[in-house]
Amino acid sequence: MPKLKPDTQRARREHILDAAGACFARQGFHRTTIQDICREAVLSPGALYIYFDSKEALIAGLCERDRNEFAQRFAVLASAPDFIEALQALSQHYFFDDPVDKQRVAIDMGIESTRNPRVAEICRAADAFCLDSFEQLFQRLKDEGRIAPAADIPTIARVFHVMGDGLFWRRAIYPDFDAKAVLPVMVDLVAALLNPIPPLAANARSAAPAIQKANV
Repeated sequence: MPKLKPDTQRARREHILDAAGACFARQGFHRTTIQDICREAVLSPGALYIYFDSKEALIAGLCERDRNEFAQRFAVLASAPDFIEALQALSQHYFFDDPVDKQRVAIDMGIESTRNPRVAEICRAADAFCLDSFEQLFQRLKDEGRIAPAADIPTIARVFHVMGDGLFWRRAIYPDFDAKAVLPVMVDLVAALLNPIPPLAANARSAAPAIQKANV
């Protein structure tokens, strides 16, 4: 059997992940079988097992794909001149633009992690990556004099994380939940905790140590 080209392999892998995500969203991780995913992907079990050897491996693949996408979007947030505005745009994507099925799968994975150690390991690693990203960003902003936080950075990052979890849950579970009314208030609360410093004041703060050093 001829070996597939790398681009074809990547496309097939993405196709399998799409099929797995659709099945997990429709009937949950526990009820979904490999056979269900094969039918969705129109592939034989043998073809699927070339890429993923279990449902847990499929979850790891979905999390890896989401983490790579998040990292790309987060890089834009980290370099944005107005990080609060960029934070709201990032939240807009994940809470409105993303299909609600993705959030339902994420919630289902969280529930499955309470009884499946492998899924728990995958979910916790993904959660830690997201939390650490925000914690490092907020610390960088503080070090650059762009925020004067009202609490310690790890706590603020966790508060933001918990708020995000709540919006994920509400949007996934309740069809009539009006996230658009809640998100601006949530961002305002986070902004109040971070306490952004106007650019001119931030520049003055960052320049002060250099001026002091020059005068010594």
